[in-house]
Order: sequence, then C-alpha cells, then structure tokens
Amino acid sequence: MNTILEKIKNMSIEEQRSIPYEELKMIIKGLSKDEIIELSNIIGYPVFTRLCMGELKHDFVLLQDGAAVVIVNDKGEILLQSRADRDKWGLPGGCQELGEKFTDTAIREVKEETNLDISESDLILIDIVSGASRRNDYPNGDVVINNTALYYVNKYSGKLQWDKESKEMRFFALANLPQNQNDRDLIERYKEYIEKNN
Repeated sequence: MNTILEKIKNMSIEEQRSIPYEELKMIIKGLSKDEIIELSNIIGYPVFTRLCMGELKHDFVLLQDGAAVVIVNDKGEILLQSRADRDKWGLPGGCQELGEKFTDTAIREVKEETNLDISESDLILIDIVSGASRRNDYPNGDVVINNTALYYVNKYSGKLQWDKESKEMRFFALANLPQNQNDRDLIERYKEYIEKNN
C-alpha cells in the first residue's frame, strides 16, 4: 500500500475528516486512479466526496447509494440501532463504497455496526427504496438523499455488539416499534413485504 494511504488509514476518523482541502488536493495529485478509489474507500465515499468540495462540502446535497438490512430474530422481531449522532432508531446499514455490490455493502455494514455475520446467499432483496422519503439531514448540516437497497435476513451468527456509531441496539416487535424512527419508510416497506408474502 502507498505510504500516504497507509498513513491516512491509521488516522482517526476525526483526523481523516479534518484533512484540509489544499492538502487533499496535493495528496490526490500524487495518486493513481486505483489509489484514489482506495483512498475513497479508506475515508468513506460520502466523506471523501465532501472533502473534495472544499468550503461547499456542507452546502452540497449528496445523492448516496447504500444498503440497509432488516435482521429478524426467531421471534419475528427486527433489530434497530439507536444512533449516537441523533435520538433516532434505524436499521443497520450504510453507504456503498466504490466497487462494492449492494450485497457487499449490506454484509460489511452489518458486521461493522452489529458484529453479526450474514451471508449473501441468505439476503433477500425486498426493494430499492428511493425518493423524497430517503432524505436525511445530519446534525453537522449535511443533507443527503439515499437510494437504498433494502434486504431482509433471518440467518446470522456472532455476538451482538456495537461501536461508537450506536448508543444501543435492540430487537423490537413490529407492533411495538419506537416512535423516533430514522428509517420509517424502510420499515413500512418491510411490513408490506411481510404482509404480501405470508
């Protein structure tokens, strides 16, 4: 791996997000196209894109592609995460990195956010959810509109644990979901899928 990429990989998330625009320009000029893709995947595509915008980074509305997963336990309950950056409950998931298939995104994000392992062969695509309901406003002022591949899985392994992105994770019965939901549209789409297929 390129030494500059190695250095950035070893930075904290806060340090990566604080790379000055002029410094980032110099770094990128010294990289090949494949190394730029690698840098984007180290930092995370949406953050990398915003860093490349300089002073406009929080004013520009991003269109993001990603995946979310409805993880269902043997009681039919769904796993939700209480996000650390806001008081809302949502599904495990996140943004697609450059070169990833949506299934890769789903598997990676579930592992990162929940420590659970899921298999591509067990993922069932419910729908691609897009449009105005997928708008997300972040506390730092960023606004994004997501195109989300929504999956369902009821087979998983590993011990549930979470990182600093989440305050808590818990399984909820569909009849007893929290009011402060981040992914209400995705959960409603899952409910429609269950009704149609049962």
